[in-house]
Amino acid sequence: MEPEDLNPAETPEPQQPPEPPAEPQQPLEPPAEPQQQPEQQQSSDWNWGFSLEEIFRLALKFFKEMNGKAFNPTYEENLRLVALHKQVSLGPFNPNTSPEIGFFDVLGNDRRKEWARLGSMAKEDAMEDFVKLLNSCCSLFAPYVTSHKIEKEEQGRRLREEEERLRAEREEQERQDEEKKRQLKLEEERRKQEEEVRRKQEEDLLLLLEQKQQIMAALNAQTTVQFLRYAQQQFPDSPEQQQLLIQQLQEQHYRQYIQQAYQVEQKQQDSAVTQASQVTSHSDDMESVKNAINQSESQSPEPKPCHLFLGRSPGEVAVLAPSMWTRPQIKEFKEKMAQDAESVITVGRGEVLTVRVPTHEDGAYLFWEFATDHYDIGFGLHFEWPNSDGTTARTLPESASENQQAGGAEEEKDQSESCNGTSVPNVTEVVPIYRRDSHEEVYAGSHHYPGQGVYLLRFDNSYSLWRSKVVYYRVYYTR
Repeated sequence: MEPEDLNPAETPEPQQPPEPPAEPQQPLEPPAEPQQQPEQQQSSDWNWGFSLEEIFRLALKFFKEMNGKAFNPTYEENLRLVALHKQVSLGPFNPNTSPEIGFFDVLGNDRRKEWARLGSMAKEDAMEDFVKLLNSCCSLFAPYVTSHKIEKEEQGRRLREEEERLRAEREEQERQDEEKKRQLKLEEERRKQEEEVRRKQEEDLLLLLEQKQQIMAALNAQTTVQFLRYAQQQFPDSPEQQQLLIQQLQEQHYRQYIQQAYQVEQKQQDSAVTQASQVTSHSDDMESVKNAINQSESQSPEPKPCHLFLGRSPGEVAVLAPSMWTRPQIKEFKEKMAQDAESVITVGRGEVLTVRVPTHEDGAYLFWEFATDHYDIGFGLHFEWPNSDGTTARTLPESASENQQAGGAEEEKDQSESCNGTSVPNVTEVVPIYRRDSHEEVYAGSHHYPGQGVYLLRFDNSYSLWRSKVVYYRVYYTR
């Protein structure tokens, strides 16, 4: 800001009486606006971002240090600055409290007159006039204030950086403390786990030693006489060597016994795995078979009377009801079945597809599982009895039209063949055909063989006129 902009606003005699009469003689207002613009700019820029007290202290310090050195104000400006300083520090002029000044003290009298001319000016106004007057009469004051402003901002920045650094150090220290606590906790847990493992190992070792002592005691009871006679033959004149040899023979006998027991157990496990692999029609693991058997045993209802019977006359022998259940692992089941192309079939729209599964001579139960993509499907299970000559006939149609002509289970019961003058049913309905939500869960079940014959797994999509259904299924038998 240039000093010339502040000169019009800083008159040494603001309370002159001739100024008010001059205003009516100015008829035009626009010329006065340019004179007010510097004042507006001065009012907004004179403090350089400092508070009134801060900028006044800087101005007073500059005046005391630089007066007569860096700048030389006029006599009137100097009187005005001194009077404004007294107005700020002592308040308005009071002749009763002010000391007497000699008649020949011209400077003192002029300063007192200038001070009295200020009247009852407020302290804040006196501070502002002091700063503005000093800025108008000295061009070095603005750079002086600017340098202090930059220094103040730099100090503030350094203070903020220091606070930020201290805060970061505190947070880092807290984080390190938390990390140490966590490490100590983990170390404590690890020590506890190691102690638990060590204690368990000691217990297992003691148990093994106890078992070994029991087994060796039982073995020694059987072989003591034999080993004693053998040792006497080897060392007839040395009881110490006889005892040492007996101990060696007993230890060797124990190791041989343990090795033979391990081999027997391994053979039994291998035999069990081989039998389980023969049970399933696909290369399924033992866990799936055990789960299926456990689920069938836990969820199978009690046998209930069925309207289809095994025998030459109705009601002679009842066919046991099947056990059926669901499990939610549909995604894993479909991924596993997708690896075998024969385990994935497509049932066309409006069709019924029949899968024929003969009974196995080594089996006693039939197990089945199936699931579909996106949509449900109808499912039913039938059992086809052999003819009198031991063969079976495909009495269930595989197309929708032939299935509709068959008329369902009631008409299938009417299909029969003559055998020694008696009539026996050729097909038995085990599970009626119902729509299953197989796209949400895996549907599974088991059925005890009623005899030798062929199971017919029927996947019914006859109700769907627009969509084909992809079916993932698995069928196996077990004892």
